[in-house]
Amino acid sequence: MMSHRLLLSATLPLLMSLSARPASAETLKVVASFTVLADVVSQVGGEHVKVTSLVGPNGDPHEFEPSPADARNLKAAKVAFVSGERLEGWMDRLISASGYKGQPIMVSDGINTRTMEEDGQTVTDPHVWNSPVNVKVWVANIEKALSAADPADAAAFKANAAAYGKTLDALDAYAHSKFDTIPDDRRKVLTSHDAFGYFGREYNVGFLAPLGVSTESEASAADVARLIEQIKAEHVKTYFFENSNDPRLVKQIAKATGAEPGGELYVESLSAPKGPAPTYEKMFRYNVDQIAAAMAKTM
Repeated sequence: MMSHRLLLSATLPLLMSLSARPASAETLKVVASFTVLADVVSQVGGEHVKVTSLVGPNGDPHEFEPSPADARNLKAAKVAFVSGERLEGWMDRLISASGYKGQPIMVSDGINTRTMEEDGQTVTDPHVWNSPVNVKVWVANIEKALSAADPADAAAFKANAAAYGKTLDALDAYAHSKFDTIPDDRRKVLTSHDAFGYFGREYNVGFLAPLGVSTESEASAADVARLIEQIKAEHVKTYFFENSNDPRLVKQIAKATGAEPGGELYVESLSAPKGPAPTYEKMFRYNVDQIAAAMAKTM
């Protein structure tokens, strides 16, 4: 009897300590609208989330057409994230079709957005992630939403967000180190559409493009002619095409101006896992390196 009492007295504190710990939460099923956002959610969520991106690698979030599988993934999600600012024009239709009962979290809420003119209207530029300074706002909003959905793992989300914030600060410093020494008159390139506004604002780089905020827009012959004249007048020497949209128009303009190819940029979508831009961190560094190298050739 004595041995049983000794065993009980030894194990009771251990049992009490185990029962006092919060039960480990189940892995959260999370949906993000496109790959760039999905990666940032994964960085904050870590092992506590399973993130599905609706738009796949090399996909265009403007022209995306959701499938029945996307509807099923959204309906099963505990939390859904969108960038917002009218990037995901298809999201409301998908919510209705899927029966998703929640309200997607708009991670761009709180960002100092920029406006631009398109088809005679003033619109908000949705491409906020092309500045890591803006992505820090994403991270704060993602951490808050995940912690609300899974309070038991809030400490982990907070730690992950803080660590990733340092990564974003390092990306910002890296870009400045590459561009700050380049003369202002050499900081101009031609791209497929106007998706680098926040990048340009942050690092004083000029981007010229035949298409506006969305790849769904069309450039008129007059617009293209004006752009060609502007490129010649401003001596823009390099053009880039984008991984997620048709390069034919920008190549046509480059041919008319004599601009040389600088390669491919990852603007609205990550690459496949074995590509050069499988994460946001690698995507941003890759784009900086490509653009800075093109500018260096003109110095």
